[in-house]
Amino acid sequence: MDSSEDILGPDYKARILTLQPDAEGDVVATLVSRNAPTGTGRAVLYVHGFVDYFFQTHLADEWINAGYNFYALDLRKYGRSLRSHQTPNYVESLQSYDEELNEAARIIREEDGHDVMVVMGHSTGGLVTSLWAHRRRFDGIVDALVLNSPWFDLNKPFFQRTVGTVVVDRLATYQPRRQVGVLGEQYGRSLHATTGGKWDFNLSWKPLEGFPVLAGWLRAIRRGHAELARGLDIRCPVLVCASTASAAVTAPLETITSSDIVLNVRHITERSTQLGRLITLARIDGGIHDLALSAEPARSRFFDEVFRWAGAYVPESAVSPRN
Repeated sequence: MDSSEDILGPDYKARILTLQPDAEGDVVATLVSRNAPTGTGRAVLYVHGFVDYFFQTHLADEWINAGYNFYALDLRKYGRSLRSHQTPNYVESLQSYDEELNEAARIIREEDGHDVMVVMGHSTGGLVTSLWAHRRRFDGIVDALVLNSPWFDLNKPFFQRTVGTVVVDRLATYQPRRQVGVLGEQYGRSLHATTGGKWDFNLSWKPLEGFPVLAGWLRAIRRGHAELARGLDIRCPVLVCASTASAAVTAPLETITSSDIVLNVRHITERSTQLGRLITLARIDGGIHDLALSAEPARSRFFDEVFRWAGAYVPESAVSPRN
């Protein structure tokens, strides 16, 4: 498959994956890749969260240094894959993402010749990859699953998580594009270099204020949450990582920059038991929502936990890749 230099520079390649059109027209996903200096049969596939895309080159560095070839998937209507005719980040079923996940896995295993594949999902990507790994559990596709602050429940009061979910489900039947919420800009502002954060990213693809939360999309998320709550049967080892604390967006800056202000970490820890048969939970003191973007020393603690776990649970490769 043809690839070109990615926006991140000559070390990264980008491949456009042409997908089935939807009601808005043509649809694509983008598979970004970077190879380790020496041949390896092990690869990791990273999947981002909502209002996000892959830009965390230091995350790729960590996996490369650990002996993995690195891949990242910008899902349909996100980041590199967003087209002008599309509603940003919008789907009406999380199972829609199976198409690009299946194709990315095929490329990694069949075209590029890896015999070991780890999947890493952040936030919404953690929910999406968990459900996908469950659906593909008998196929030997995913050798290990690493979840970075996965979105396993709505961070809202009980009434909104129950009655509110029923209302959204019905509304989405008739008005799927109806706006039902906003994210707010506190988290984005805490990250971006122009607003006091440490990181640089494309504000057209990851705007500080986020994208509108639409009824059809939120219904898809809540149905995914419900499926998880009923219990999954992921057969590969799973590592779930979360901060030790959540905080409100109105908290003092020092709390915002050392806590998860997007999700309730209690939901993550409680729902983790519903994933499958072999689950490891790592709590990162001082971690934020995207643990890979945490301030030090929390960021290093996160990577230490990931690769200590990988050393114990990810199988060695038997082959060298063909690429």
